[in-house]
Amino acid sequence: MNHIEEKIIQTIDEHREEIIALAKDIQSHPEPGFYEERTAAHVAAFLRGLGLRVHGGLARTGVRAEWMEQDGPNVTIIGELDAIGCKSHPMADPVNGTAHACGHHAQIAAMIGAALALTNEEVQASLSGSVSFFAVPAEEYIDADKRAWLRKEGIGFPASGKSELIRLGEFDHSDIILTTHVHMMQVEEDFYLGNAACNGFSAERVTVRGKAAHAAIDPWDGVNALSITSSAIQMMGLMRETFREEDHVRLHNVIRKAGDVINVVPDEAVIETKVRAASLDAIRATQEKMDRAYDGAAYAFGGTIEREPLQGYMPILHRGADKVMEESVKLLDASYRCSKPADFNNACTDVGDLTHLFPVLNFTFGGFAGKLHGADFKIMDEELAYIKPAKLLALTTYRLLCDQAKEAKKICREFKPVFNKETYCQYIRDNFHENE
Repeated sequence: MNHIEEKIIQTIDEHREEIIALAKDIQSHPEPGFYEERTAAHVAAFLRGLGLRVHGGLARTGVRAEWMEQDGPNVTIIGELDAIGCKSHPMADPVNGTAHACGHHAQIAAMIGAALALTNEEVQASLSGSVSFFAVPAEEYIDADKRAWLRKEGIGFPASGKSELIRLGEFDHSDIILTTHVHMMQVEEDFYLGNAACNGFSAERVTVRGKAAHAAIDPWDGVNALSITSSAIQMMGLMRETFREEDHVRLHNVIRKAGDVINVVPDEAVIETKVRAASLDAIRATQEKMDRAYDGAAYAFGGTIEREPLQGYMPILHRGADKVMEESVKLLDASYRCSKPADFNNACTDVGDLTHLFPVLNFTFGGFAGKLHGADFKIMDEELAYIKPAKLLALTTYRLLCDQAKEAKKICREFKPVFNKETYCQYIRDNFHENE
């Protein structure tokens, strides 16, 4: 461990109680995606106090703080602002129904801790490049009705915060992205280094049109929209044997509406659907099967189908543990294991969109008990959940940008993006009819 690495660890240790207090404050005031006003203001004030140039109101609530004076690659460290809808959680907000049952408050704490270390004058002087600290909104799923309101408020890609920030050009100066999260897979070690491949998804709001009739006197004159919906969902269940294991397909349906009164044949049903799969092609193919199920059921009963495609998240592209991260974690008193190509996470995150445009260096960490998104989620080890992730973010950033940023430049040179900003935005417009 050299002097700068010692300085990074020492600085974070000196601010340990401050970092934990900030994490607990955010945990106590959960807010939903794109409406994290209090959390964003708190983060902005903290970063401004470190002498950073702070930009707020990005995609409504995003906060980016940075220094840009130094030549060289930019490393962007991300923390997520939003909480998850979980009314049964003991720390859920009684009004908005959200709780930090996914550990995003721990991400923010880790990002803040890294900022404390990396803004130290001696540490900053050792870096050949720039660092951004980016608190981003809305990682959790945004439903169709909320998306409609967000569009009216000027959000062009309301599926997620990162997607909208890509559209707005807020990542244009980024070269490497650093992300972190509490463990999303079964991991016994303190840290899991690298990005496991992860499902992406697309969604759709389906409106089934039938025909109303008296449910007792002349139901034969009606077309039952709920029966069409039930038949389509049953067909999807029968299709499951056609899904390849390697595509990791998951289907979800929520019936938002199915008629108005019980003694009238339902003439309208509204369903929100979600298709998860491991690749963009598998998502598209599975969505087509679901669409055929709705079309076939509607044909059989004499109804019609209307669809509104809803943008989802792209799958995470696997990335093994980078040397700079593995070398950094060895400086901490912690166990770890590295991502393997065979590892897979069936959940989804909008970090997947970023992996199609940037090299994303990721790690996950422990320190909690219970289930993600569950009422029993609870931080159990503040050192592992808040402090050590801050150290790993800061140490990894230092190793990327020290020695004339040799490692960062190598990563950027070797990375082959799937999209640039323009082709990414065009893909979203072409497939989900999103309008700016």
